[in-house]
Amino acid sequence: MRLKDLREDNDIKQAELAKILNVRQNTYSQYENEKREIPISLLWKLADYYNTSIDYLVGRTDKK
Repeated sequence: MRLKDLREDNDIKQAELAKILNVRQNTYSQYENEKREIPISLLWKLADYYNTSIDYLVGRTDKK
């Protein structure tokens, strides 16, 4: 997944995104490190936040 790269490219802290998604920071960290599966509802929020597609977030396409 591209979550970490997008977050770092936009100079955002994990804690900030965790707050936006209404999850704990360690939970968000597990999403980034693929130790926990991210719910589709949160992928929708992230796609909207980054103005991209879910397919881009999960690496199914390189087209933002």
